[in-house]
Amino acid sequence: MGGPAHQAAFLSGRRMDPARYECVLVHGSLAPGEESLAELCHDEGATTNFVSTLRQPVEPLQDLRALAKLSRIARNFEPHIIHTHTAKAGFLGRQAALAVRPRPSIVHTYHGHVLEGYFGAAKSGLYRRLERLMARRSDHLIGVSQATVGDLVRLGVAPQEKFSVVPLGLDLAPLAEADDGLRAGEREAMGLNAGDVLCIFVGRVVPIKRLDVLLDAFAAARKAEGRLKLAIVGDGDLRPELEKQAAELGISEAVRFLGYKSELKPMFAAADLAVLSSDNEGTPVSLIEAAAAGRPAVATDVGGVSEVVDDGTGVLVPAADPDAFAEALVELARDPEARQRMGTAAKQRALARFGVDRLLADIDSLYTELVAARAAA
Repeated sequence: MGGPAHQAAFLSGRRMDPARYECVLVHGSLAPGEESLAELCHDEGATTNFVSTLRQPVEPLQDLRALAKLSRIARNFEPHIIHTHTAKAGFLGRQAALAVRPRPSIVHTYHGHVLEGYFGAAKSGLYRRLERLMARRSDHLIGVSQATVGDLVRLGVAPQEKFSVVPLGLDLAPLAEADDGLRAGEREAMGLNAGDVLCIFVGRVVPIKRLDVLLDAFAAARKAEGRLKLAIVGDGDLRPELEKQAAELGISEAVRFLGYKSELKPMFAAADLAVLSSDNEGTPVSLIEAAAAGRPAVATDVGGVSEVVDDGTGVLVPAADPDAFAEALVELARDPEARQRMGTAAKQRALARFGVDRLLADIDSLYTELVAARAAA
């Protein structure tokens, strides 16, 4: 689940003009605690090819097997373009592309990066060197936000001129159609009172999301504003630890761990605020989806978050600062007019900037230029 899976599905299915494009989407095994978006690929009509050895973490023997399988798939398909997403698939997929003759154009999208702040100095340095190597062998690089591209240029992955910014594109129309009837029904099902202010987090329950900070902030905010409630939609290995933290903070009755939900429209309809407490982000899909449903956000000002949330559509706070986060929650919980105003602006911004049609047009234009350049070479 997440931005890379959404984007790969949309770019591999029937939305890409079938008169001009024949696509195959190659994917690997899920990491522990992850959920699949295979259903979206099916709905989009994508032809898929599963490589079981393409998986996390780094395992040299399995990685070599994955590379061999990817190379066979690529040679058999004879693509004009190979477009990769995510770190492991990007590294192996671009190596596989080099085994194809005639050589296809190679494109990689960075939906964020793990080149600093995730690992120790030695491992981070190694990953940066590998990314620089693969960037030199790529024809074009994409960042989903200007912040992501800025980081990669600063880290020496590739020069600015090799990048373009292509924001995520999502099918937001269903979320934008949420109405008061759906909201009332879902809130009743959740046992919420009319005056309760529901905050919603949607995403993986993993360390980088800093849900420990969110719980600390929420506990502090609840002391000032008792109407606040929190729903955590998603799952991961940290869930038991976070449930224990919520109990120790005395907020278990106000926090619901709901696990993964395949249908988010009712969740966003029921919510009043979207929250995100990450230490790093590429482009946060959950905040885009919440915005399309007309929900403002309180989020940490990291990575590409500021390209989704601005002063008119939510509140940005420093990372790892539960006091600032709590203050923002209380402020918006007590100001329904501000929530309404910000939610309306958020919806307009999300639909204009992050729609799937815009993504398809951007990528179609890039692919057309690459094929023309390859033909002229």
